[in-house]
Amino acid sequence: MKRKVILITDGDRVAREAVEEVARQVGGRAISASAGNPTPLTGEQLVELILQAKHDPVLVMFDDCGSGGTGRGERAMEYVANHPDVEVLGAVAVASNQRRGERVPVDILLDREGNQVVHGVDKNGLEVKGEPPVIWGDTVEALNRISVPIIVGIGDVGKMDRFDDVKRGAPVTRKAVELILTFSEKNRK
Repeated sequence: MKRKVILITDGDRVAREAVEEVARQVGGRAISASAGNPTPLTGEQLVELILQAKHDPVLVMFDDCGSGGTGRGERAMEYVANHPDVEVLGAVAVASNQRRGERVPVDILLDREGNQVVHGVDKNGLEVKGEPPVIWGDTVEALNRISVPIIVGIGDVGKMDRFDDVKRGAPVTRKAVELILTFSEKNRK
């Protein structure tokens, strides 16, 4: 049976704490070793850890640390997403304030209060009026090259001027993950 994985395009210390908390809340597992800036493990190493996780969904972080082009996080994400033992349920695309490189179209956008919005959001989770429904970021570009059933765009995981603080339960990240799980469940029926 394939392991059910949610990809998250952030991996700094704050993101790791938020993702671990959200995994606990939704009854999943976070691959804490995937956190790092940039991603410290290869795709092969991440798949080994995913397969060892006690249960699904498995939340995996990927980070390029601002590097241009295809960085470590993106290479690892592509490997994980294309592995035959992995089923990608969806991705949480994390915004950057830099507008370079590719952008990724998203299916749902959440602002820092967890509201669905129609325009892109920035790193602080603020809606950028007039911006199309896309996310810019240094690690999101790989999402354009892999098959992802649903992509939820948000601001910076665990931050957004404390709106997504782990002490508050990382509510925006949690909502993004819950939307992916709901979408996946509906598609199975």
